[in-house]
Amino acid sequence: MIFNLDLLEEDPFAFFILFSALGTALLLGIAFHEFSHAFIADSLGDRLPRSRGRVTLNPLAHLDPLGTLLIATVGFGWGKPVPINPNATANPQASLWMTAAAGPISNFIVAALAGIPIRAGLVEWSSPFFTPFTNNWGTAEYAGYYLSTLVLISVILGIFNLIPIAPLDGFKVVQGLLPRDLSIQFSQLERFGPIILIVLIALPFLTGGEVGLLFDIMAPFIETLVNVFTGIDRELY
Repeated sequence: MIFNLDLLEEDPFAFFILFSALGTALLLGIAFHEFSHAFIADSLGDRLPRSRGRVTLNPLAHLDPLGTLLIATVGFGWGKPVPINPNATANPQASLWMTAAAGPISNFIVAALAGIPIRAGLVEWSSPFFTPFTNNWGTAEYAGYYLSTLVLISVILGIFNLIPIAPLDGFKVVQGLLPRDLSIQFSQLERFGPIILIVLIALPFLTGGEVGLLFDIMAPFIETLVNVFTGIDRELY
């Protein structure tokens, strides 16, 4: 579990590094994520995001008050969705999936950049899901711990958002990629998405950890991308 309170007693600085990395990943994962939606929509001719002041890297334009409060208190939250109008573009179908995909891709960009020092051998990978052995840790070890956490959380956010269940970005990606007739049929599932997503998220808590379908689906993709971005080949969880 990433919220390892034992770490607070064993190494308070490592605990601070962990939550700093988590906060960085979540803030970037929201602000840069939403900016990317807005930027691509604007580039394709949809001026709605610009008219709402969303084509900016200023986090204040993208942070939702309640979502931000939850980030600070429970470690997870959300940003303000970017309003888009694909019908204002030359190719609405293509604009829909490209705008939707831009958000998760931005998470992968953050992960790739954070993974460069690990891949280059400047710092070592240190999974945040394990309590680190911090005796004799120095700057390089703490930096590796910070960057490893940033890579992993960013990849998790990107993969999660690509799940094809509304209101996640993956739903609109699939909707935009399908042939028009199938896309219209697929869009009818949108109203069921939030319920399905809540059930999938709640399953591990309701079954005492016995059933984690969402994690089981995401895990192979998370491991593959983390390995690609960092060059490591070891257990992540």
